[in-house]
Amino acid sequence: MNSTELKPARVFGHFAKINEIPRPSKREEKMIDYLKEFGESHRLETNVDETGNVIIRKPATPGYENRETVILQSHMDMVCDKLVDVEFDFDKDAIQTYVDGEWLTAKGTTLGADDGIGCAIELAILDADDIEHGPIECVFTRDEETQLTGASGMKAGFMTGNMLINLDSEDEGQIFVSCAGGRSTSATFTFDREAAPEGYFFMEISLKGLKGGHSGDDINKKRANAIKILSRFLYNTLQTTDVRLASFNSGKLHNAIPRDGKVVFAVPASEKENVRAAWNIFASWVEDEFHVTDTEMEFNMQSADAQPVLPADCGTRIIRALQAVDNGVFSMCQDAALADMVETSSNVAVVSTKENSVEILASQRSNVMSNLDNECNTIKALFELAGAEVVQNDGYPAWKMNANSKLTKLVVDAYVKLFGKQPIVRGIHAGLECGLFSERYPNMDMVSFGPTLQFVHTPDERLHIPTVQMVWDHLLEILHNIPAKNA
Repeated sequence: MNSTELKPARVFGHFAKINEIPRPSKREEKMIDYLKEFGESHRLETNVDETGNVIIRKPATPGYENRETVILQSHMDMVCDKLVDVEFDFDKDAIQTYVDGEWLTAKGTTLGADDGIGCAIELAILDADDIEHGPIECVFTRDEETQLTGASGMKAGFMTGNMLINLDSEDEGQIFVSCAGGRSTSATFTFDREAAPEGYFFMEISLKGLKGGHSGDDINKKRANAIKILSRFLYNTLQTTDVRLASFNSGKLHNAIPRDGKVVFAVPASEKENVRAAWNIFASWVEDEFHVTDTEMEFNMQSADAQPVLPADCGTRIIRALQAVDNGVFSMCQDAALADMVETSSNVAVVSTKENSVEILASQRSNVMSNLDNECNTIKALFELAGAEVVQNDGYPAWKMNANSKLTKLVVDAYVKLFGKQPIVRGIHAGLECGLFSERYPNMDMVSFGPTLQFVHTPDERLHIPTVQMVWDHLLEILHNIPAKNA
């Protein structure tokens, strides 16, 4: 990427530097060091808390000293996913980006614009000496993408401002003022492997090329889930013959819709041709079902080497559980103004097979915490009935809309002034760190916005270049008009 060709150049210049720094979730040490060195080299007050969150404070420009302190916040980690046939080490290699028309994307990997572009905007603000603003606190949280442990571990008092702009949203022209809460359910089946019965034939089925996407933002887009498709075929096969499961692996991240997967199983040799024929018919059905959302599906079946299998009862319980488990949208918001917004959902995200266990991870979301409890209990009960050991994490809370938000009005007014149209003010079904901040800082006035991103959490992730300039201009207009303290 030649950053000088992209506007605003100062933002894309910082983004290019960020993408040279490995920053997988929970392994952001190099990014933390970079931010710390950046702040100190610019002679700005810089602190790192015990969790690894970084705050860099920039004083007001002359004449703006009496303005309210504004917090700009983004997360430093990125989802690390790649195409199955791409060699890439996220702990060592720099993201390789390129321009495709009006879009910036990466070569075979996630781009890291979620939320590297937010970090880049903050660094550009800190680096600038030609913009007017009051006191600013730039906050960079760690490990947002897996368990929000950065925001969760942040103690009250780390941030001192009362207005926060979260730069982790993905639809320019939309101002987010609430978000869903979320929780994860982990189910573990344990067993001792055994030899397959005599006369059984081993087969491997695989699926790739699905669109995937973010399990919050994209859960209502009717995209295929690789786990649900593969388990559906296994369940169908189980209706006519014995199936002995050897391994099932699909999905990598709790907050991504799985886009590929592979299963090894055995059936009586006398049934292998029937199973092959059924797979071909099944593939055509699924391709037709998802002919709009997932146009590049690749189905494959081949023979596999004989290997130890799960006990028959355990394998059958896993297949039945994956067939039955709730996946997708559970309910839409009841309020007429939010009727097109998902309220509650669940995503079966990961199935991982080890020597003596199969682990399944599903993530639940809801903007109504009582319904989040209900959906989590639904998923938990299903896996308990199947005989799994089930553990659920504490998750993160929903962020409730502040009907009297002064910051929201300021942000909307600035947008109308710049672009001559009203932005959309709405909630989001994805989780934002604002939910956790609202617990630690109950009086914080918050909004979230950002440039347009598509296909986040997948190797197709891309950033709409023109919207970065729009967000930059919008942010500068907001900072220019932040009110005086106690105004």
